Amino acid sequence: MLQKKKYKQTAAFRHRLTSLFPRMPLRLLKTPSLSTAKTVLLLLSAAFIIYTLFFNSSPHAPSLLCSRSTLSPTTRRHILFAIATSSLSWSRRKPYVRLWYRRNSTRAFAFVDRIAPDFAFADPYVPPVIVSNNTSRFPYTFRGGLRSAVRVARVVKEIVELNEPDVRWYVFGDDDTLFFVDNLVKTLGKYDHERWYYIGSNSESYGQNLKNSFDMAFGGGGFAVSHSLARVLAGVLDSCLTRYGHLYGSDARIWSCLVELGVGLTHEPGFHQVDMRGNLFGLLSAHALSPIVSLHHLDATDPIFPNMNNTQAVHHLFEAVNVDPGRIFQQIVCYDRSHSLTISVSWGFAIQVFEGNQLLPDLLSLQRTFMPWRRAATVDANRYMFNMRGYPKDPCKRNIFYMQNLRSSKNNALTNYTRKIVTDCPASGAMKNLKQIRVFSQKLELDVEEMKAPRRQCCDVISSSKESMLLEVRQCGVEELISMYS
Repeated sequence: MLQKKKYKQTAAFRHRLTSLFPRMPLRLLKTPSLSTAKTVLLLLSAAFIIYTLFFNSSPHAPSLLCSRSTLSPTTRRHILFAIATSSLSWSRRKPYVRLWYRRNSTRAFAFVDRIAPDFAFADPYVPPVIVSNNTSRFPYTFRGGLRSAVRVARVVKEIVELNEPDVRWYVFGDDDTLFFVDNLVKTLGKYDHERWYYIGSNSESYGQNLKNSFDMAFGGGGFAVSHSLARVLAGVLDSCLTRYGHLYGSDARIWSCLVELGVGLTHEPGFHQVDMRGNLFGLLSAHALSPIVSLHHLDATDPIFPNMNNTQAVHHLFEAVNVDPGRIFQQIVCYDRSHSLTISVSWGFAIQVFEGNQLLPDLLSLQRTFMPWRRAATVDANRYMFNMRGYPKDPCKRNIFYMQNLRSSKNNALTNYTRKIVTDCPASGAMKNLKQIRVFSQKLELDVEEMKAPRRQCCDVISSSKESMLLEVRQCGVEELISMYS
């Protein structure tokens, strides 16, 4: 019985080897010794591993084995912008585009529905204009919507088919999308453009996300598509436009097609749809650690600086952006222990001073200074995608200093903030006569690894008098805590 069982095991083993390796010499299969069979199996396994490693490499193996560090850094020239506009809006939206577009370093095209008379005069300070292709053959059935959504969605296909050289990322936005290009370059530099990436952010409004999608990049805030994904998307987009005629916007059509390709959204908090109206102070004074990449809908909001219109205000902002783009709106908190003051700096924009000890986690939540995008008084319209806190209704309780001017050298900047004076407000203590705060900082230059895991910076009160204060921004120590009492 023992010999018979041993024979059955050997026969079964030979049968398995025959099915797996039909070209194996018969003399090896007929070997009755179990120990010899084990030796053969070990030799075959080793041969299979050697063959796989050296003779049957996947055509994609070199790119997988290459280190990410061997890729050259992403620059402005690696990004191609596609700006959706129209013959009616292009002329009045040019001031926004002129702020971030640079003819010698920024690559972009503006897509319009038709040529307007004023297009005949070339403007070197805005992107070249391209007339979009006819999209009348595609359905659009959303009641009360704008059929131009189909044309704008198809811009994705049309810009890829221009076959511009050396493009790593295609970035899409509206003519009123204000891009912070240097920050966008660093943000996209964290990702491998050879992989399929769809990068952007959803709306700040809970109601808008509920109506559209929490997983969709909203087009006004802008979004980026890696060149490898963009080429595939361009090839299948027309079929998607046929299936999604019932959707409202262009961004929903693009997102739906990407979903069908199996691609999800990579969320970057620096993209801002700005689905809100009124005063953006609460949003901009407590920005996330991620660098700001875009702002949208500025025509629907109040000027971000007092005593200016919207155009003047964004020009004033870009005086700081052009000096230190990575630091713009970055929130730094100082504690003046001798006078028991808490100072919250939104660099390049504004400073708030609070009497007493304000804990850092409380300062990171946004003050509700804005109104809903949809004016309907519904519960969802008044909800947002972030934590919020109250904003003093009494203007006398708002100690706000807005950026007045700045001076800079190659690596340093000195920004000057002056107090917004509200008449007939009683003041006491250390805040009574304080009129000016100056902030000294070094240019914020983060490499790719630091961008992946940013850390808030610290600051010190260097000097303080009755009317002025000097702060210095610096990197925090390894175990340093940002608090009044460490």
